[in-house]
Amino acid sequence: MKIIIGSKNPAKINAVKNSFADHEAEFVSIDIPSGVDKQPFSDEETIQGAINRSVGALKRGNGDIGIGLEGGVYETSHGLLLCNWGALAAHNMDPIISGGARFLLPEEVAARLRNGEELGPVMDDYAKMKNVRKHEGAIGIFTNGMINRVDMFTHVTNLLVGQYTYHQKLGR
Repeated sequence: MKIIIGSKNPAKINAVKNSFADHEAEFVSIDIPSGVDKQPFSDEETIQGAINRSVGALKRGNGDIGIGLEGGVYETSHGLLLCNWGALAAHNMDPIISGGARFLLPEEVAARLRNGEELGPVMDDYAKMKNVRKHEGAIGIFTNGMINRVDMFTHVTNLLVGQYTYHQKLGR
């Protein structure tokens, strides 16, 4: 099985590899544009980014499965929450989607996002680190390392793989 990952981000690549650890697979990562804003600002936009990456990966990578993972934020009455979505595209079926962890961002970070900045660079400033998005992610910073970005995206990808294998078992 050839699995095309619609990103060059190491956290996303490792998450996909974790979820397919029990499968014999070749992994190829391709930088696929999300087709949405650099900082998605709703579940819908974040989902669409994941779907666009998965479908684009499947088409461009000429594989069996395309995986797209996308992080975003959305406004609630409690404040700005982080959200994460994934999509799995395969031939002859609609993309499968799944969501992951959500948590409230500190107002100091949320305010900068509302003013048009992207979470990755904001987190680098906030944590006084480089490339937070490629390593622990905001989730790793704000959970004090209890959950990192690979863990979170592995959970999302496990939901995708579980749904996919269930559909395969049923022959759908």
